Amino acid sequence: MKRFLPCLLVFILTGACFQTKAQDNTTTLYFSTKEMPNLIKCLPAPPDTIGADFAHDIMRYMWGKTQRSDAERAAIAERDAVWSYEALLAEFNVPFGLTISKEGTPEIYKLMVNSLSTIDQTRVEPKAYYMRKRPFVRFQEHLLTVYEEDELRNEGSYPSGHSQRGYTTALLLSEVNPANADTIMARGYMYGESRVIVGAHWQSDVDASRLAGAIGLARLHTSPEFLAQLAKAQNEFKRLTGQMSPTDDASQFVNLAEAVPDAILEIRYYSTYNFVGARVDGYMEPVALLTRQAADSLRAVNDDLLKQGYRLKIYDAYRPQCAVDHFVRWGTDISDTLMKPYFYPDVPRDKLFELGYIAEHSSHTRGSTVDLTLFDMRTEKEVDMGGTFDWFGRESHPDFGGNPETGEYKPNNRITAEQFRNRMILRRAMMRHGFNPYPNEWWHFTLKDEPFPDTYFTFPVKRLAD
Repeated sequence: MKRFLPCLLVFILTGACFQTKAQDNTTTLYFSTKEMPNLIKCLPAPPDTIGADFAHDIMRYMWGKTQRSDAERAAIAERDAVWSYEALLAEFNVPFGLTISKEGTPEIYKLMVNSLSTIDQTRVEPKAYYMRKRPFVRFQEHLLTVYEEDELRNEGSYPSGHSQRGYTTALLLSEVNPANADTIMARGYMYGESRVIVGAHWQSDVDASRLAGAIGLARLHTSPEFLAQLAKAQNEFKRLTGQMSPTDDASQFVNLAEAVPDAILEIRYYSTYNFVGARVDGYMEPVALLTRQAADSLRAVNDDLLKQGYRLKIYDAYRPQCAVDHFVRWGTDISDTLMKPYFYPDVPRDKLFELGYIAEHSSHTRGSTVDLTLFDMRTEKEVDMGGTFDWFGRESHPDFGGNPETGEYKPNNRITAEQFRNRMILRRAMMRHGFNPYPNEWWHFTLKDEPFPDTYFTFPVKRLAD
């Protein structure tokens, strides 16, 4: 078997591969060619021209020629020969159960194009390394797809790029819609057979290409970017096919750290320093999420307060329903008083529901409510508000110690004039930019024109993929 590696041919083939990539600026490779598995090391060498394996290749070539007499199968093989992502994906619309397009299914389309572009690179080197003669060249016969002959005649046959693409596509789409995996994979298998039918490849080329696709996809599963895009594609499929509850859809939410980069995050329910005394259900990462609209308004608040020498410190934002359910379960267990000295020393444990400190629903779960305070940039300390976040008591009410509408302070033995003034700085800034205050908590604000006033979301708190 000839194993001479023509450097010029590798350069030409590799250049062609990246020229195609460069023409589409929207394509992003998950790994470079060097970072992907080397198929010369992964795959067996193609069969020599003597022996049972090559005899099988010849028999399958003859079989492929007989399939051309079936007009329907021949037409499928001709369609499968078209070398474009649009044509490829169109062949999977029916088994996948959804029409795939850049406009209609942007996340699925992005997953497919980026993944296939990354894996496509791996076929270039083994093709040049082995330079296996194609069956139609060996037998001096025409392809079913005659227009391919000039392009393929001087390109190595092993492995098959079309078959690799087709099988990889099937593997990817089966992850997006596992319920249809059987029909999707059958179409992917047929895609490889089409290359035998047109006469462009030997059966062993096709078999190796299926393995090459699986090897490439296994490598992609080590990429956080790929996994994030896969999750987006899966969610898009569920949403478009009616399988996703609207409450599971985080597409209209943003990472607050990105929307308001000056904000300080101290997500109390991710920690154990909260009234429950444990990490709360649904808080998978110490991040804050908000609807886009709420985040935009909070950025305006931030910019306003920066001019006054303050930064925002965020305790909580979006809160999934499972977290609220956790609070309710905790509230019914009156024996759990671990954090009572720190958050509710004067409130009877069995009165938390009656007094409104615990409820079955929260505005936080609608995604446009935030709990926050001020951080003084001059002193580099949290501003003294006269009470801690999540303190269960009258002292937490905005009107305790004064009139929040006029800003007039009323002397008392719990809240100083300066502490009341600090609360008013936060309150007025939030209200200037579209947030409504909550009458029982000085730290709690909800966007006046919240986009989802009747939806209580369920997805967990974790960083959203870009």
